[in-house]
Amino acid sequence: MFFKNYPQTLYKFGTETSLTAIQDLSAYVDLIDQVKDNINFYQEYTILDGDRPDTLSSKLYGSIAYYWTFFLLNDSIRQQGWPLTAQEIRAKAAVDYPNTTVTTRDIDTILNHFQVGDTVSGQTSAASGTVLKRDIDLGQLVVSGTNGFTNDEILRDNSDPEFPQTIQLVSAADEHNSIHHYEDADGYADVDPRSAPGALLTAVTYIDRYVSANDTLKEIKVIKPSAIGEIFSAYQEALRTV
Repeated sequence: MFFKNYPQTLYKFGTETSLTAIQDLSAYVDLIDQVKDNINFYQEYTILDGDRPDTLSSKLYGSIAYYWTFFLLNDSIRQQGWPLTAQEIRAKAAVDYPNTTVTTRDIDTILNHFQVGDTVSGQTSAASGTVLKRDIDLGQLVVSGTNGFTNDEILRDNSDPEFPQTIQLVSAADEHNSIHHYEDADGYADVDPRSAPGALLTAVTYIDRYVSANDTLKEIKVIKPSAIGEIFSAYQEALRTV
């Protein structure tokens, strides 16, 4: 229904010599732009976990036909997409950050050892992996895979068997659940990786950041049910005159 009134245009596909009449989906009507900041026509809505554009349209307007208004009314979801469910966010974070993060206070040791590409192993867990990334500011090493390292165990750098280097781990966690940064009342906060972070600091994990960014997409404007028919008719009429 949304596309039926888009104007026709002639287009030549690939190496064809003749033109084909198709709908011009690039046609633009600024009617929604004119009402998106007019409080008389919109109300605020928080997208619930599991809401889809079609089901939300049905919930608000009794028909799935108006799902497209959400995207025209809200730049955030038009540009970044519909917010994910909590389960989808967890799955995405696990795929994007699939490895293991270990944390140590032995900063002087990892400054010169435990380099990217080194193989490391846990003394207690017997888990092993390859160092993929280092974050000295947090005392973190990202090690390949989900290998089962344990908190407080000794981690060995196997790059030089004759002179192995070891560090004491503070923690080991799935990468997506590991700490991305710390914050205080003013925002991002620096920490001393040689000591435990202060009690006033809040740890923000990788998955926390995904959840926060996803939550911002949930706050949208929707056309008031009392106005949707009028605006839909005006929009379709405007398309016919483009």
